[in-house]
Amino acid sequence: MSIELENRFHHFSISVRNFCLRCKRDVINIEYIKQVVRSSGSVAANYIEAVENLGIADERMKLKISRKEAKESTHWLDLMLTYGDIELDKERLKVMDESNQITKILSNIIIKVEARNTPKK
Repeated sequence: MSIELENRFHHFSISVRNFCLRCKRDVINIEYIKQVVRSSGSVAANYIEAVENLGIADERMKLKISRKEAKESTHWLDLMLTYGDIELDKERLKVMDESNQITKILSNIIIKVEARNTPKK
């Protein structure tokens, strides 16, 4: 695993946080903000835990949780209301794109981890 990915996932969390700071705080967005801040931070946190050498099963589980949190972040970002603010919506779409890219990266890592740990016949 790489420090570059760890940094990328960390910066994703920061991007989400900064986006949320610019969003209107109303009854709806407050709930979405709580959820997306948690899930985006969890992407990096679980990746960091996956890097710790606690065994193959733990590594795979933490990577899958990290991927799940990235997918969840995309979901919450999609639900966020920007109330017609074009610049804010562009930022939302940019952060969603990063979340989708992270999901794909983690899927590829999981495939490689599972392949390297599958007994050969």
